Amino acid sequence: MSYISFEKSQLVNLEFALQHELLRSNRAGGYSSTSIAGCNTRKYHGLLVVPQPWLDQDNHVLLSALDETIIQHNEAFNFGLHMYPNGHFEPKGHKYLREFTAEPIPKITYRVGGVVLSKEMIFAQTESRIMIRYTLLDAHSKTTLRLKPFLAFRNVHELTRANYDANTKYEAIKNGARWQMYPGYSPLFFQLSKANEYTHVPDWYFNIEYIREKERGFAYQEDLLVPGFFEMPLKKGESVIVSAGLEAKEPERFKQQFSAEIKKRTPRNNFKNCLLNAAEQFIVKSSDKTTLMAGFPWFGTWGRDTFIALPGITLTRNDEKSFKAVLDTMIQSMQGPLFPNFNRRNPEAFAAVDAPLWFFWTLQQYHEISGKSKKFIWKTYGSTLIIILDNYRNGTVYNIRMLQNGLIHAGENGQALTWMDVVSKGKAVTPRDGLAVEVNALWYNAVRMALDFAAEAKDESFIKQWKNLPSIIQNAFVEVFWDAENSRMADVVNDNKKDFSVRPNMLFAVSLPFSPLGDEIKAKILNTVRSELLTTRGLRSLSPKNPKYKGILWGNQEERDHAYHQGTVFPWLIDHFAEAWLKLHGKGALPFIEELYHNFEEVMHESGLGSVSEVYDGDPPHAARGAISQAWNVAALLRLNYLIQQNQ
Repeated sequence: MSYISFEKSQLVNLEFALQHELLRSNRAGGYSSTSIAGCNTRKYHGLLVVPQPWLDQDNHVLLSALDETIIQHNEAFNFGLHMYPNGHFEPKGHKYLREFTAEPIPKITYRVGGVVLSKEMIFAQTESRIMIRYTLLDAHSKTTLRLKPFLAFRNVHELTRANYDANTKYEAIKNGARWQMYPGYSPLFFQLSKANEYTHVPDWYFNIEYIREKERGFAYQEDLLVPGFFEMPLKKGESVIVSAGLEAKEPERFKQQFSAEIKKRTPRNNFKNCLLNAAEQFIVKSSDKTTLMAGFPWFGTWGRDTFIALPGITLTRNDEKSFKAVLDTMIQSMQGPLFPNFNRRNPEAFAAVDAPLWFFWTLQQYHEISGKSKKFIWKTYGSTLIIILDNYRNGTVYNIRMLQNGLIHAGENGQALTWMDVVSKGKAVTPRDGLAVEVNALWYNAVRMALDFAAEAKDESFIKQWKNLPSIIQNAFVEVFWDAENSRMADVVNDNKKDFSVRPNMLFAVSLPFSPLGDEIKAKILNTVRSELLTTRGLRSLSPKNPKYKGILWGNQEERDHAYHQGTVFPWLIDHFAEAWLKLHGKGALPFIEELYHNFEEVMHESGLGSVSEVYDGDPPHAARGAISQAWNVAALLRLNYLIQQNQ
């Protein structure tokens, strides 16, 4: 039995099947995603979703879905499934589902009467191409397979409607057809490994609905074009491979290519291998840059997320080459001391005060995990580190500046510069202007790290300029943030007003390699975090004791924005909590830390299969929310596993 598998009673239950999603991305930045029932529930779903850089630098859905029909004795059994208004599903192909397995690649088995058909899907690792292998496992009479493609040709964030501008014509190619619905788009080449008959009867299918978009308060209906259908006879035991991509291929090579792609996959046959498999998908490479996607299906590349996730995604898998390539891309993209967020739909944004400080932590992990010397790292990246430190010390954009007491102040109206960065109607939902506790913990760690690495490189000039600052920061940090009476730290201080909301941000004053705190304060902070914030899915962003706490992340965009950092659970925080706990309690705490890690194993069988969702509800049972595969969450678990191995 496959590590990730589902049987008939689960698959025919649409409430269950539509909540379990498949996703596979590739190094070109595209992806393929749908539910295990084959019914698209998001506008982001599609079998072939690929970048169109000449249009808008974003992903576009070309091939939305592919319906299969088995024909015997002139009777057709359609395995497709689409949702229409009033909760109507057609053509109800889920009733033929019998089994789903994920190893070595997703495989769905259908059964109707004496016919058993399997469907295996693989998304090419380096090119924009989806390949699907159909195998007729059993049949007692003459059988025909009909395939009906649904075309979208639109941006992933938008929906399309039937229109007269769409080009419904086709061009015959070897064993298939070529379509290009609109000028400027890449043509879609749809081919089969076997000779077939194509019938061109273009028709629009109206008002297909995406239930997840409806739940999120977005537009949720669209029309899709079905240009025609392909038919071919299949014999028992015979396989046929479908290839849909941006260029024509030789059908005779499809079987070889399909097998070659399978060999490239990390098997998802256990918890850790699922994490390793998921980690591979976040790295995107082009001719001139390598980036790390923050999450799928809708995130771009974020500076903060990149530095937090990069060690876990690359170094724990011994992928130093990708680690360095991503750093090179980020450094080349800097604006002053700040790193960008690459959101494919919008211009680069640099409003992240903590992202440059996480860069220091990333390099500390580089030394720790890869064994690269501090001298080498300082010689390679020291000039970039100095740019950041000098700008923060002397002042830069977004009112980021060091105060006389050594602490970092940051913030402007309308900006959300920390990781709690949601802005709604022009206002920060979680205002944290002023002195943010984790920013200053990161600042202290950055200065200490730079001095430590510079000492190894014998950079006396740098040491002379900065050696007196750590003690100044340390004294001010405790004085400004610590509340001894309530055993917690202020989350943010602004104009001497202190917000003592219990949030996970104070954790970093304990977990980072260099801490400004003594062990007694560290223990009190960790006990507070454990008792009020720790869950089986990570740390809550706000204590349930706070009147602003929201335990369920649900509703329209505005409602979700106002709940996102008010109790929602973020898995990426778990390895920082674990690291802090191990530092304070030693190897005797290992069983507790191992439990934190293994609590996530059941996540592999939920929501985005084999990966970790963006966030989870603060209230039990901590339902998955947001994007179905998030880089810093997968990275956190891989690094947590690394910490466990190092402490055994």
